[in-house]
Amino acid sequence: MSGLAVVGGNNLIGSDIGAGAPELTVDDGTRPVVVRDLGDAFLLQRHGYGGYTPPHLVDHVANLRALVALGCDRVLAINSTGALRASLAVGTFLLADDFIALGPTPSAFADERGHRVPAFDLTWRARVLDAWHACTAAPLHDGGVYWQVIGPRLETAAEIRLFAHHADVVGMTMASECIVAGELGLAYASVCVVDNLANGVAGPLTWEQFQAGRDARQGVLAKVLGAIVPSLGGQSS
Repeated sequence: MSGLAVVGGNNLIGSDIGAGAPELTVDDGTRPVVVRDLGDAFLLQRHGYGGYTPPHLVDHVANLRALVALGCDRVLAINSTGALRASLAVGTFLLADDFIALGPTPSAFADERGHRVPAFDLTWRARVLDAWHACTAAPLHDGGVYWQVIGPRLETAAEIRLFAHHADVVGMTMASECIVAGELGLAYASVCVVDNLANGVAGPLTWEQFQAGRDARQGVLAKVLGAIVPSLGGQSS
């Protein structure tokens, strides 16, 4: 049994990644969560299989508790993002090293255990970086700040101008997921995929542009995950 979980979102919707893998339903009393068994890792779609849960309604606690129940101890998250500056071109892979989340975020606990300082697991993040460079030629930007918005709407151009002073990419789920993962003892690292230039960076952003950018990178993402997951699946945190 692998201790590795790959957690994906919008950039895996419609992808063939894990499409033929056996599905497991895990129910720890919170709600049932469907996870696919890739052999080297478990694959969890944070927005759900067979339907779509929008970002602000994703149950991160149930999702990550399901991974703990399966024996996972580390998470490789794949997060769909918008670039806050044009120098981060569509298609860029970025290994985040910090985040900003000024809105409400979930906690796995209803007591003082929620008072902790969230962060990426540095040892696990370094292993992801090493495996990426060893197993694939796809460039990976090392470091960057993720700004989490609540969603489900996209951001205004004025909001993006504000965010760009403090962060590199914007998304709707990663900070919440990282916080809960840390609470539950899961080492967490995030590869952000730039699916679009955020609204106003290169003119108005439409939902159609968002979807086109997401879909255009799926083939490369599939090859990268196919290369690095077997390596990472054999490592403990």
